[in-house]
Amino acid sequence: MKLAPHLHRLGNDVVACYLINTDEGITLIDAGLPGHWHDLQDELRSLGKSADDIRGVVLTHGDADHLGFAERLRREHGVPVYVHAADADRARTGEKPKTTIGPMKIGPTLGFFWYSLRKNGLRPQYVQEVVEVADGDVLDLPGRPVIVQMPGHSPGSVAVHVPLADAVFVGDALTTRHVLTGRTGPQPAPFTDDPDESRASLERLARLSASWVLPGHGAPSHTSPAQVADAVKQAGA
Repeated sequence: MKLAPHLHRLGNDVVACYLINTDEGITLIDAGLPGHWHDLQDELRSLGKSADDIRGVVLTHGDADHLGFAERLRREHGVPVYVHAADADRARTGEKPKTTIGPMKIGPTLGFFWYSLRKNGLRPQYVQEVVEVADGDVLDLPGRPVIVQMPGHSPGSVAVHVPLADAVFVGDALTTRHVLTGRTGPQPAPFTDDPDESRASLERLARLSASWVLPGHGAPSHTSPAQVADAVKQAGA
């Protein structure tokens, strides 16, 4: 689905990933669930392009519901997969600490797991080889994505700032739809390793300039990062 010039979304408010389309090729931000492969193919066809036009996948962190089809792209098309060094093992193995689930409602929780089941999310495909990145890196990919470290949800969580698309992609640094309660609006994401560190990272988001804030779960927010960061702080207070 096209959101704006250069900017497309795959998936929905339950799980989403994003595509940056440029004349130089395509950059993907996250890779959703394995079943989003078919959504990717549909979006590429609508653009008159193919997987061979994808130059890289940038992961906001190493959780399974963001790895999706990344390994398939790497294995079948030679597409490099970028992830912060602190989440490299997480992306390769799935190993991570247990976190408290927190509040939940039966309907939204079942909806999340049902959608994950439909999109083959219960059989994650970990990424065998990754390119490690660090805070401040400007990647040599279409759109020139900038890595902004935002630890908390995981040690290697990042925001990805793409000025060409006037957008910042935040993964699970925040959410606009809580997958376990169904509550909408900017708020802390569930399954966060260190909630205090995650809240502190919002200061880094607030300093970025963009018109779109795009989470891995929930509706895109067409407002400034500073406004979204402030709303998350209030929701988590």
